Amino acid sequence: MMKICRHLRVNWLWVPATAVAGSLCLPLAYLLVRTMEAGPEVGPLVFRLQTGSLILSTLMLVVAVAAASTVIALPLAWLTTCTDLPFRPLWTVLAILPLAIPSYVGAYTYVAALGPRGMLQQVLEGPLGITRLPDIYGFLGAFLVLTLLVYPYLLINLKVALLSVDPALEEVSRSLGHDRRATFWRVTLPQLYPAIVSGALLVALYTLSDFGAVSMLRYDTFTRAIYIQYKAAFNRGYAAALSLILVLISITFLYFETRMRTRARYYRTDSGSRRYPCPVTLGAWRWPALLSCGILVFISLGIPVLTITYWLVRGIAAGESLRFVGAPVWNSFYVSATAAVVISLAALPAVLLSVRSPHKLSQAMERLTYLGYALPGVTIALALVFFGANYATPLYQTFTMLMYGYLVHFLPQAGGAIRVALLRVNPRIEEAARSLGRNSLEVLITITWPLIRSGVLGGAAMVFLSVIKELPITLLLGPTGFQTLATVIWGAVEEGFYARAAVPALLLMLVSSISVVGVMNRMHR
Repeated sequence: MMKICRHLRVNWLWVPATAVAGSLCLPLAYLLVRTMEAGPEVGPLVFRLQTGSLILSTLMLVVAVAAASTVIALPLAWLTTCTDLPFRPLWTVLAILPLAIPSYVGAYTYVAALGPRGMLQQVLEGPLGITRLPDIYGFLGAFLVLTLLVYPYLLINLKVALLSVDPALEEVSRSLGHDRRATFWRVTLPQLYPAIVSGALLVALYTLSDFGAVSMLRYDTFTRAIYIQYKAAFNRGYAAALSLILVLISITFLYFETRMRTRARYYRTDSGSRRYPCPVTLGAWRWPALLSCGILVFISLGIPVLTITYWLVRGIAAGESLRFVGAPVWNSFYVSATAAVVISLAALPAVLLSVRSPHKLSQAMERLTYLGYALPGVTIALALVFFGANYATPLYQTFTMLMYGYLVHFLPQAGGAIRVALLRVNPRIEEAARSLGRNSLEVLITITWPLIRSGVLGGAAMVFLSVIKELPITLLLGPTGFQTLATVIWGAVEEGFYARAAVPALLLMLVSSISVVGVMNRMHR
């Protein structure tokens, strides 16, 4: 009876959750139509040895990047949240900022800095006589670049989870004689399990959909093959079939992620009010921790920034004029902030239903939101261009259609962080509020929202940082003449004017850093 009543209480959420989930099916319908239009000749193209090789190379990269990102993000999240590490807020912002670097820009900066004839080789050639460094192209380069650019997805999820961990559980463990290390492994780490799983899923799906890094580093994955078919071979039927295979791979990941979810309860045992434990004193480990953070930030953020600055200095020396890009700066901030708010609100109903009313339909709707994230941005954009040009002409190349494209692609980023936070909220608190006469909407606004605010803001931060650097969706769906920093950077890089791309690239990171600082301050309140 309690289960039935709980379903009735959240019944009003089904309308927005169903609307959002249903709208995400449009790109899948487009892919099915394109594949069927191609006819029987698609079959032999799909079922060939090259497709199997693409599956293997893609899965190798996905698993490696997800595992490495977890190894990096877990200790970093703990150091910047639970210890007395000096300058913790600064390290948090610097560690998250690689998300603001577009993958194609990041890949090129690493090639320019660490490639066989890159800047590092030129520095070492004089004193050491090194004429060529090891090749960075292929799997190793793609693995390195993607790991350094996407581990912040896991970092944000883990920080949200650590901020929500019930300190009473750790205190009980310590009172039973367990030291801090045993308490972390036996009590804290299991509480982080949902954040690790959902964050690793985001990293895996991002790696599946990335084109910029794998293309620049010449590593064959599904996304690169799809892009080649769209742009070079003009075989959109085969490209759609490959995209459907990518969807099947994503469904496989989602299936295993769902199976890995346990029935354990992660919510707090107290009233749910925010209470932070005393920071762990690092003692003699403070300096190794600082050194590790410094090395990571230098490799993931310092090398791209220094390389971009080098382009800027060389451009100025060569007489390149520094063009002020005021309109693209405002457009980037406005569209990213709007998308962060819209997508975070759109993710709430499906996540609330999945966590508070868990059954097959609600969980299937939440899983459906992840499929768009695995698709390349160009596939989503072309699907919406086809839909807008043929069936929704008033929306074609409008701000509304652009927001819709972002929603399809980035909804899981907000949903994953919200889910992690919601799992920490004891449902008995909400039931007590209802028993006192409050309806479901009042409970959501006055009880649930304050307790999941850190998760919502963490998800909004991830959406903001992803939208501000998004390229194909912005190029194809944006209004005529609409420019963002990402499109300005892409235009300059495409033409080989790297010095011209330097200013908007640095401005993009500056705008992102200001936004991250604001969101992180709100999360800690």
